[in-house]
Amino acid sequence: MTNPVLEMYKYHVWANEVIMNRLKELPEEVYHKDIQSGFSSISKVLSHVYFVDHSWYEIIKGKSMRDAFSKVEQIKEQIEAKPVDEMRELFSILSKKYMIVLNKEEDFDKTIVVDNPYAGLLETSTSETIMHVVTHGAYHRGNIATMLRQLGQISVMQDYGLYLYDKQKR
Repeated sequence: MTNPVLEMYKYHVWANEVIMNRLKELPEEVYHKDIQSGFSSISKVLSHVYFVDHSWYEIIKGKSMRDAFSKVEQIKEQIEAKPVDEMRELFSILSKKYMIVLNKEEDFDKTIVVDNPYAGLLETSTSETIMHVVTHGAYHRGNIATMLRQLGQISVMQDYGLYLYDKQKR
C-alpha cells in the first residue's frame, strides 16, 4: 500500500504538470499577461506556488521559516520572469528533491515546530505540511483556471479523481 502522504504529493506533482502542459500550449504572452485578479498574471501565480513549495521543502529539511523565506526571496524576480518550460523544469527538480526526503521519512507524524513571522509558532507534522502544500497548490491551480477563462482560454481539469484514472492507465 502506498503511503497516503506520498500519494497526495504525487498527485500535486501530476496536477502541476497538467496545468503547465496546458500553459505551454498557449501563446507565451498569455502566461505573462497582466490581468485583474488576485495575482496580476498567471506567471506570478505559478511562481507563488513554486515559492511556497520550495519554502516548505526547506522547512521539512529543518530550516526555519524565516530562512526558507529568505532563500526564496533572493530568487523571486528571476523566477517570475521565467517561461513555462523553465518553470516546469524547476518544479521537476524540486519534486525530485521532495521525493528523496519523503521516501526517507520514517515518521510522517513527527512534530515540526514552525515559527511563522506573520502568525507565530505552529506545531505541525510532515504529513500536515505535505497536505498544506497539496491543497495550496490546488487552490492556486484553480486561480490559474479562472484567469485562463478571463483571458478567453480553456483550462484543463486536474482533480484527484483524474489523477487516479491516469495513474491506473500507467
